[in-house]
Amino acid sequence: MSTDSENPEITAGAFQAGDLVLLIDRKRRKYLITLQDGGEFHSHAGIIQHDDMIGQPEGSEFRTAQKGGVYLAIRPTLGDYILTMKRGATPIYPKDIGAILTHADIRPGARVVEAGIGSGALTIALLQAVGESGRVYSYENREDFAALAQGNVSEFLPAESANRLTVHVSDIYSDGINEDDVDRVVLDLPEPSRVIPHAREAMRPGGIFLAFVPTTLQLHRLWQQLDADPVFDLIDQFEIALRQWDAGPQTLRPAHRMVAHTGFITTARRLADPT
Repeated sequence: MSTDSENPEITAGAFQAGDLVLLIDRKRRKYLITLQDGGEFHSHAGIIQHDDMIGQPEGSEFRTAQKGGVYLAIRPTLGDYILTMKRGATPIYPKDIGAILTHADIRPGARVVEAGIGSGALTIALLQAVGESGRVYSYENREDFAALAQGNVSEFLPAESANRLTVHVSDIYSDGINEDDVDRVVLDLPEPSRVIPHAREAMRPGGIFLAFVPTTLQLHRLWQQLDADPVFDLIDQFEIALRQWDAGPQTLRPAHRMVAHTGFITTARRLADPT
């Protein structure tokens, strides 16, 4: 990807070849593209040349020559990208990712173990949160999911961020965790309770264990296993519901649809080993 310093005629912050761009039409339909020299965006409303977007500022509107369709062009947020990226497993959605980052206290410099990687949505958020001095170690037992997720990470994040990710194609239930003295363990697995013994060995005292599960049976089983382990305490379990509102010149009301239950979040602290 070229830089502004290599192309002084391009305004700082303007679109460049290689950028991810989100195009939004008048009906708020969204299309994710990667700008390429000589590329074209095709839709029911006609064609937009990528070259017409390159060099233009973010937030510009572009019109198709054939049918006059109008598209707003912006860089996608992580939330936008999650909803439009290539999928293997169902990704964790933005409303839950925000809570996971907060309640697991994912901070710059943290060493985080994640399993499973799925489509890479949470992985991207973890890499952004740990910053330049942190590291994310992801475990995934399906090679196809691991490859897809790594592709999504590389597409959305700059190379220096993607390089802070280590992916193990491994069954964390049976093979355990290779790393030690890690700060956080974050799980999106069907049976996170089976990882508790491995997390106990891999985590430093004071570290945070977090798991995301969709059902109450998983939730209760996880609580039982954490409560039975003397090095885990301060167990907390909750879910997040999101309701949007529709606004207009003469109206303001809750949206007809809401994102209610997607999953439960469980957190616990790893204590020092009993003397």
